[in-house]
Order: sequence, then C-alpha cells, then structure tokens
Amino acid sequence: MTATPESEGQAGRGGAGGTRHTRGTGGRVAWAVFDWANSAFPTIIITFVFATYFTQAVAVDPVSGASQWGVAISLSALAIALTSPLLGALADAGGRRKPWLGGLTLLMTAATAGLWFIEPEPRFALAALLLVAVANFAFEVGIVFYNAMLLPITPPGRLGRWSGWAWGLGYAGGLACLVIALFGLVQAEPAPFGLDDHAAGPVRATALLVAAWVAVFAVPLFIWTPDGTARIRQPGRIIGRAFRELVETVRQARRYSAIGRFLIARLVYIDGLNTIFAFGGIYAAGTFGLSLEQVLLFGIVINVTAGIGAAAMAWLDDRLGPKRVIVVSLAAMIGLGLPLLLTTDITMFWILGTALGLFFGPVQSASRSAMARLAPVGMQGEMFGLFALSGKITAFVGPLLFAWLSVMFDSQRAGMAGAVALVAVGLILLLPQRLPGGRDPG
Repeated sequence: MTATPESEGQAGRGGAGGTRHTRGTGGRVAWAVFDWANSAFPTIIITFVFATYFTQAVAVDPVSGASQWGVAISLSALAIALTSPLLGALADAGGRRKPWLGGLTLLMTAATAGLWFIEPEPRFALAALLLVAVANFAFEVGIVFYNAMLLPITPPGRLGRWSGWAWGLGYAGGLACLVIALFGLVQAEPAPFGLDDHAAGPVRATALLVAAWVAVFAVPLFIWTPDGTARIRQPGRIIGRAFRELVETVRQARRYSAIGRFLIARLVYIDGLNTIFAFGGIYAAGTFGLSLEQVLLFGIVINVTAGIGAAAMAWLDDRLGPKRVIVVSLAAMIGLGLPLLLTTDITMFWILGTALGLFFGPVQSASRSAMARLAPVGMQGEMFGLFALSGKITAFVGPLLFAWLSVMFDSQRAGMAGAVALVAVGLILLLPQRLPGGRDPG
C-alpha cells in the first residue's frame, strides 16, 4: 500500500537517533547561524564576485568564460548527485552528522582559500575551475547533513519558520560578507594590506575573506547544536548498513511515492532557480554592462530582498503549508522573469531584479521544510541525500542550457530564458502534488 505523506513522515527505521528529540532554542539558533556562515560561499564565490572575476579577467573572453564556468559547476553538481544519497545513508547508519559536516566544511574553506592564487591570466583558468568545483562539492554535500539536523531539533509545528528564519539569516550573512568584500576590499582606496590592484589582489582576497568567515561562524553549530548518538562505531559495519538501507529504500520505492513525486518537481524548478541565481552576476555584467562594483551592489540588493522574503514567508509555511508558499513564489518568479528578459532599460532591470529576489528564499526554505515533514524519522540523512540528488542530478542541465543558448544565439538573454522555462515546468509538475503541513491545497 502506498503510504500517505503524513505516515511517511512518522515511519522510520528506528534505532538510536531514530526518534524526534527536540532541544532548547539555543541549539536551533546555533543551527541557523551556520546558514549565516556558509552562505558567504555561494554569494561571493559562485554568484557575484569570483564568477564575474573569472569570466571578465581570468577567461579568454566573457562568453567562453561563462561556458567554462557552467561546465565546471555542472560536473560538480553531477558528483554531488551521485554521492549524496549514499553519504546521507552513511550518516544515518552511524547516527552522527557533525563529523561529516565538519570535514566537508574544512574541505570547502581550504579550496576556497586556494582561489587567492588565481591571477587574472588565462593560464590560471583550469586551476580556478578545479578549486571552485571541489569547494562547491564540499559545500553542497555538507548541506545534506546540515538539513538533516533540522527535524530532530525542531518541534513539528515550527519547521517552516525555523527553516525560513535560517534561510533569511543565510541571506543576511551573505549580504554582510558581500558588503565587507565591496567596501573593505574591492572598492577600498588605497587597496588594503598592500594588495596589488594590477594583479587583482583586492578581488582575489575576497576568497580568503569567505574562507575565514565560514570557519569562524560555523563554530556555534559544532558546540551547541545537538547531534545524534553513535549507532554503529565500526566503519566497516556503518558502510555495510548504509548500503543495505539505501538498497531497501530503492526496493520499497512505492512506499515513498509521495516523496518521489515531490522530488521530481523540485528537481526541475530548483535547477531553473539555481541557474538564475548562479548566473545572475554574469548576466548583469554581460547583458547590461554592469561593472564588477555594480554587480556587487546588485548582489547586495538581491540578498536584502531574498532575506526579507524568506523570513517573512516562514510564518506562512507553518500556517498555510509549504506547497502554497512554493507555488506562489514560483509563479511570481515567472511573472517577473519574463519582462526581465525583454527589457533593455537598466532601471527596469534593477526594479524587476530586486522584486525577483523576494521569492528566491521562500522557494528554497519551504522546499526544505516540506522534505523535513516528509522524511521518515531515522532516515533524515538518506532522505536529504535524495533531496540533494533531486537538486543536482540534472543540475548540469540549467548551466549547460544557459551556456549552449548563450553561445548559439550569442546572447545571454537566450541562456536565461532557458532557466525561466525550467521554473515554469517545475511549477506545472508540482501543482497536482500533495504536501503535508498547514492547510495544503492538494
């Protein structure tokens, strides 16, 4: 018999760490602060600063640079998709998630710090792409273990608001780091710390800033947020159990059909959303001629509106259910994205782009809370591994579609149109689905 979403959220494999164990507010606050910490990486490295620096200064030309960047992010996403379910199952089998999250955070900060050595010459392009791919892999896989910690520490009726508040805090963290990068490094006159402007020293130093930012602000989670207890201590037994549990999940796929349908819809719309966000800086610079400083200012505005949207709609997630929040946000993104593709007026670009930012956060935070509600207790890591799989297994499609359409039509507008189309298809797939939480429209 096919399980309902509600029963799926209650039935699990049990064992240590298989019961819901809510703790004090301090642990949840420390968990949310981790979003503040690691959001500096996608904001500065993947989206606004280093991506723009790579395409404009490191690559041979902006068009080929955008294409190379898209390929690197796509290959990284494929690696994330292939490894996340197994790693999530390993964490469930072992019972603890902090060690995995800690190791991946260290790898991300080390690879990010290595970007300091990327000088503005094409001979550094391959090294830059490799470091970015490794750092992105560690960042995204770490999110699997981070997300899986939400359900055990949060009361059921508050999943939406804590997910939304953390996402809003993440945008605030990305914004704060971006402001420091802009005014403390990129635009500082004279360049601080004796950095060489001719070798893009201030821009490259933003990578060191991000690495330090993540390392410092990740500490509260590892001190105060509770972790599961160890279920199995021998590595060999953990791996064996993880494989068996993952195989069992696949074998009983019909039991988790509601989760599967949701993940298929998310697979499509999150690919479009991530492409829009990841290539937002590149699109602004290439299509509207924004300078790096202007791209940074645009990034600040987007992070402000995205954070406001995530925090403000977090209450609606718990009250009305995550599906309503996702549907409204996706529809708004399409409604704003179409005129944004057509306008040639720089003022309209700023207005539409700013409004579009309001709906980035709610889509992502409500999707996370929906998965937390659907995930069987004791299987959070595995299910959030599949959640990451749904966000990455076809994640190469959006960037490659952007790169291919941009080159084919010699226009980044064409590339961004493909991303908006993916959002629309994902919305269509989501509409007939049922999600638990609130008064779901069904």
